[in-house]
Amino acid sequence: MKKTIFAAVFGLFAIAFGGCKPMDKELSAIKGKDGLFAIMETSKGSIVLELFYKKTPLTVTNFVGLAEGTLDDANGKHFYDGLTFHRVIADFMIQGGDPEGTGRGGPGYRFADECRDDLKFDKPGYLAMANAGPGTNGSQFFITHVPTDWLNGKHTIFGQVVNSDSQDIVNKVQQGDKIVKLTIIRQGADAEKFTATQADFNKLSEEVKKANEEAKAKKMAAFIEGCEKDPKGIYYKILKEGSGSKVGKGKNVFVEYKGYLQDGQIFDASAGMIKGAHEGLSFKTDGGQMIPGFDIMVQDMKVGETRKIVIPPELAYGSRGVPQAGIPGGAYIAFDVLLKSAK
Repeated sequence: MKKTIFAAVFGLFAIAFGGCKPMDKELSAIKGKDGLFAIMETSKGSIVLELFYKKTPLTVTNFVGLAEGTLDDANGKHFYDGLTFHRVIADFMIQGGDPEGTGRGGPGYRFADECRDDLKFDKPGYLAMANAGPGTNGSQFFITHVPTDWLNGKHTIFGQVVNSDSQDIVNKVQQGDKIVKLTIIRQGADAEKFTATQADFNKLSEEVKKANEEAKAKKMAAFIEGCEKDPKGIYYKILKEGSGSKVGKGKNVFVEYKGYLQDGQIFDASAGMIKGAHEGLSFKTDGGQMIPGFDIMVQDMKVGETRKIVIPPELAYGSRGVPQAGIPGGAYIAFDVLLKSAK
C-alpha cells in the first residue's frame, strides 16, 4: 500500500514538472540512506547535502524552517529560492542566504551557535553558518572548498555534501550564481518526524542558549582556576615569586610574555617564552603603551616574577577584539608574563 501511494504521489510530482523526473540523479545520491537532506538546485547544477539534525538541531531547524517557509519570519515563502551566492572565494568557500545579496542581510533575527568538538572543518564540503561573531547566526551559510581548520569553534557546522558530484558543483559556483530551488528531503522514521515550526525553533533556541551559557561558565572556571581577582576584575596567579618591591608607575620595564585564549590558542609570544619568537617588550608603565589590564598587572609585579594574568575584555581588546590575530570580540585573554627588569 505504501509503495502504491508513493508511486502515485511521485507521479503527480513528475507531471507538475512537465512529465519529467528532474531530481532522479539527486535522489539516487541518497537512495537507501536514512536522514534529513537538502537538494540545492543552483545555476551550475544541484548540490545534495546531508543535514546534521541530531547534532545541531537548532541550526537545522532554522535552515529547514526558512527553506520550507514554516518559520514566522519566512512568511510562508521558500526563503532561499532565488537568492544569490553573494560571496565566493576561490579555494575557500561559497556563501549565500542573504536576501539583500550584500552580506549584511538576514531573516530579521539572530540565534546561538552550536559548535561541537566532534564537528571540525577537517575536509571540504561542510555546510556551516556565516556570522559576524558569537551568537549572530541568521540565514547566511557557506559551503567549503577545502579544509578550513581556523574556523573551528567559530562557525556552526550543520551539514555536508553527500558525494564528489555535489562537491564539484560547489567548486563551480561563481559569485552571482543563484539558488534556483532548495528542497528538503526526509528519509527514515526519525527524519520523517522532524519538524521546523516556530515553536520548535523557540524551544531549541532557549535550550541551546542555556547550554552555551553553562559551557561558557565551565570553561571560564577552568581558565581562572587557582587565580585571585583584583579590584578591577583582573585574575592573576603568581607562578614564580620575584624579589624587591613592586614596579609601580613610571618605570621602564622589560618583559617576556605569552598571550593565549581560553582554548589555549597562542596569539602572541616573545622568545623568552617560545623559542624562535620575537624579542620581549620594553615599555614604560602607566605610559599608555599597553592594553590597560597588562599594564596594571606589570605594575603589581616584582623583578624575576612570573605571573599568569587573565584580563576581562574591557581592559583588553573590548567588544571588537583583534580578528587578524584570532582574538574574538568580548574575549577574556590570558598572558604568562616574566618581568626581567625595571628601572
